[in-house]
Amino acid sequence: MQKVGFLKSIHVKIVLIYILLILLAMQIIGLYFAQELEQKLKTNFTDSIKERVNLVEFSVREEMTRKRGEEDPTPEQSLRMALSSLNSDDIIEIRVVDNRYRILATSDTENQLIVGQKSTESLVRKSITAANPYDEVKLDRGTGDRVWVLSSPIVSKGEVIGTLYLESNIESVYKQMTEINQILAGGTAMSLAITVILGIFIAQTITRPIADMRRQAQAMAKGNFSRKVRVYGNDEIGQLAISFNHLTNRLQEAQSTTEGERRKLASVLSNMTDGVIATDRKGRIILINDPALRLLRVPRDLVLQRPISSVLGIDTQYAFEDLIHMKESINLDFSTPERPYILRANFSVIQKETGFVNGLITVVHDNTEQEKIDMERREFVANVSHELRTPLTTMRSYLEALADGAWQDTELAPTFLKTTQTETERMIRLINDLLQLSKMDSRDYDLNKEMVEFNKFFNRIIDRFEMSKSNNVNLQRLLPDAQYFVEIDTDKLTQVIDNIISNALKYSPDGGNVRFGVIVQEGFLKVMISDDGMGIPKENVERIFDRFYRVDRARARSMGGTGLGLAIAREMIEAHGGLIWAESEEGHGTTIFFTLPFELDEAGEWD
Repeated sequence: MQKVGFLKSIHVKIVLIYILLILLAMQIIGLYFAQELEQKLKTNFTDSIKERVNLVEFSVREEMTRKRGEEDPTPEQSLRMALSSLNSDDIIEIRVVDNRYRILATSDTENQLIVGQKSTESLVRKSITAANPYDEVKLDRGTGDRVWVLSSPIVSKGEVIGTLYLESNIESVYKQMTEINQILAGGTAMSLAITVILGIFIAQTITRPIADMRRQAQAMAKGNFSRKVRVYGNDEIGQLAISFNHLTNRLQEAQSTTEGERRKLASVLSNMTDGVIATDRKGRIILINDPALRLLRVPRDLVLQRPISSVLGIDTQYAFEDLIHMKESINLDFSTPERPYILRANFSVIQKETGFVNGLITVVHDNTEQEKIDMERREFVANVSHELRTPLTTMRSYLEALADGAWQDTELAPTFLKTTQTETERMIRLINDLLQLSKMDSRDYDLNKEMVEFNKFFNRIIDRFEMSKSNNVNLQRLLPDAQYFVEIDTDKLTQVIDNIISNALKYSPDGGNVRFGVIVQEGFLKVMISDDGMGIPKENVERIFDRFYRVDRARARSMGGTGLGLAIAREMIEAHGGLIWAESEEGHGTTIFFTLPFELDEAGEWD
């Protein structure tokens, strides 16, 4: 058993509690008493000063407003006599200032030179301007004592004719408070000493049975439920010891049941492929399994005790109360511009028999592929519908014209029939391409592979286009002299190269060049077909191998394309174990690359 340190001992804590309680009580009482006493002393001091100021104010107002004869004393003399009646030990100085801020008289015999000068005190200006008395406490720069300053306006017939500015020594009040605080501090020290002695005796009667229960708790933590706590008496601590022993028996029974259930739950949660999240009744996450952490891509310590709506990223759309009543699953979109990533969350409420909501269970699984398939299916259906509707609409228009009598026109009828035939062939090509892609998707096709020398194979295809090309485009060959043998389905690879070369010729301007090249790179033949056409915008290059995708739909359709040629080419090349991609710069042409595994000679592995 680990020994408890002195400072961590309950003996010390009980004594400290008593000391702190007494200290707190004394501080509260002393603070309240000191504040109230200080306020009372200050109030008595200021009230006594104000009463005397009120008496002087009457005399000063009479002297300032009465008419004087030739034999009467001057206003300064009469005001000085009125102020002399206010001399006392508490009052340092009192001045009379008129409403133009000119000092008329002062009670300080050593400061008579300021009479006739303008007062610079801010309280004087505020008192005269607002017609209200103002006071403050400030420090005397010479002695460092606190001085209470009062500026009381002199009002005659509703008009402020001046103010009485008074400085009084309030330091005596604070000295009295210091003496009283020293007395309180002495009483507090005596109380603390008595508290320490009482605390030691009281702590000993409490800590002995608690130490026994501590040792029993440590044994229970190690799985030992056989030890019992000694009961010292029938007081509250004795009853606690009896209850502790009863608790030990119940825990021993519950532990075996709980451990079995915990293992079952942990096994279920860890072996689930879906993520599971549990919350408390306030929506804070209290449990989350590893698959949920992987799906949400967050560490466990940043998730626990956080609101589930915030972790799922739906706090702006749904509150926890909305999720409790959520019957349908919702999509969680964590997609980035580079990669789609969509999760689906289903919610189930944890309720007691009374209907009280105890929490929420959320099951999360990755729905990215399904969403992607659904989106591609919708886009595919829309594209097929559009591609078929265009020729069908054209055919219907021409057939309706023929039915209305255009067949009798020897000039129009052949043109209409030729257009109808062209659109029919276009639909047949589209359907054939779709059937071919369907077979590739279902892997319901066989490659009739044979070993061929690639340069001869490639040259034959180029020769055919060179003989049949109609526009003024130059075909440039950059082919090596070495022989490279590839095992390919010649029909299907011919279709791939035909599609690529047809696109290059179709989009190349008159006088342009289409270049062909082959190099060896990391065990593969890297084939290049480049043109000087219009090029493809950078953001569209990666999508030209998608089904029905066209950078310029109107122009591609007018040239007879179905939008499936490069999609078929990608499927074919990947079926041969290679890759296909494009590089392009808008306005400077496009280059299609694809790779094929090769052998240096025809014998290959038979050697």
